[in-house]
Amino acid sequence: MSVPRLEDLGDLDGKCVLVRCDFNVPLANGEITDDLRIRAALPTLKWLLDAGAQVTACSHLGRPQGAPDPELVMDPVRDRLAELAPGVELLENLRFDPGETANDPAFVARLIDGRDAYVNDAFGASHRAHASVVGPPQHLPSAAGRLLAREVDVLLGLRDAPKRPFVAVMGGSKVSDKLAVIEALLQKVDSLIVGGGMCFTFLAALGNHVGESLCEEDMIDTCRRLLDGPGVIHLPSDITALGPGGKLFDPDAGGEVRQMGTAIPDGWMGVDIGPGTAAEFTDVLAEARTILWNGPMGVFEDPRFEAGTRAVAQAVAESRGFSVVGGGDSAAAAKQFGVDGDVDHVSTGGGASLELLERGDLPGLEALRNAPNAR
Repeated sequence: MSVPRLEDLGDLDGKCVLVRCDFNVPLANGEITDDLRIRAALPTLKWLLDAGAQVTACSHLGRPQGAPDPELVMDPVRDRLAELAPGVELLENLRFDPGETANDPAFVARLIDGRDAYVNDAFGASHRAHASVVGPPQHLPSAAGRLLAREVDVLLGLRDAPKRPFVAVMGGSKVSDKLAVIEALLQKVDSLIVGGGMCFTFLAALGNHVGESLCEEDMIDTCRRLLDGPGVIHLPSDITALGPGGKLFDPDAGGEVRQMGTAIPDGWMGVDIGPGTAAEFTDVLAEARTILWNGPMGVFEDPRFEAGTRAVAQAVAESRGFSVVGGGDSAAAAKQFGVDGDVDHVSTGGGASLELLERGDLPGLEALRNAPNAR
């Protein structure tokens, strides 16, 4: 997909450039716990500074409801950015203004006032038709930043010209959240591995009793259709389950943890793939030449139920194929298990990466293609 790149902006010496970044970093007690998203923007910001531009960054943080929230001010981000990229200014949280999510032209006008050019480096927000994403390219010469361009190149290459076998691993809670991308991937991949909470709806579609496991009753027929259709879908053959009385994240609450098959008794809840399944999935991944992983295999945040996700993370990292981790919980798991540096690409946008794989386009990319300097 051809979108303008930084070099297409021409001479930027003395020009004022607005950069949409994704600085939606995790905070605890007002402190940044992971500055990855800030560091990911540095190649773009430093390139612009070296070109002589006056750079102003903007981002959202959290989900304020269109009004200032003292817990979501940009001060911690601004302080860290000043350390990493001195000279870059940072606007206040975009979502403090209702015009951001409403794509209000008046808010766009305020954002671009006094600016000479615009750069979108916020891949994780580019699936939203928000003012700061789609508004400025209507008025200013615009370009994709280094991060956004890399995401597009990798993910569209994955979608359109993968080396085979191409194996996708899907996890997470709900089939309904990822149905569209599952249907799209089944047209592209050689096999699809399904774990996480969503696997229980698939198992129920095969006639398994799933006990208290997460199951979307209204999606069972859809899963049955997918299983009966073209494409190879790998489902768990055994499950790690938590017994009656047990609570997630609270081992002291009781409740037995047991490995079992795919028939889960009443009162029991499936919370991870079992060791046999982990070995089977690892074997499939070992043969892959392209891997997309999006979604954990279980409740990996609870140490009792991390084994399945850890096994998949390690298999993805050890694969000889080109490996992509699709952001969100998968990226967090890869980091937790120390393999984030061993995969070829960790996406910065979970929802955006899935939408790009599904549709082949995003509102933010379409806006850049229609910018004045791209016509």
